[in-house]
Amino acid sequence: MTRIGIAAMGVALAGALLLPASGTRAQTAPSGIRVAQAQPPAAVDRSIPRRSTRPTRRVPIYPRYQVEPDGVYPRYNPGPNAVRDCTATYVEEHRPSGTVITPRMNCFWRPG
Repeated sequence: MTRIGIAAMGVALAGALLLPASGTRAQTAPSGIRVAQAQPPAAVDRSIPRRSTRPTRRVPIYPRYQVEPDGVYPRYNPGPNAVRDCTATYVEEHRPSGTVITPRMNCFWRPG
């Protein structure tokens, strides 16, 4: 037989073994069992000292004022009315597999 036939017979056999018998019924809970209910809240005991909450710690953040290696400063805030000026060209790259032409883009921020 093929593998698919063997697998189909195995699934059918497993399904036949796992099916419940036709004469079975679900069990019912005895009538003496009660449903769990929430208890009313207990009175607050003022004699127990409450643990004080600490204020959250503040982490100081200092801006970086040194120029990045690529010469772009400030990197994250170019100022009001800034415009990004980009120049896109194609350049030749000499690789072991041969010379290829790849796109290059150079951008900088300038005041608007």
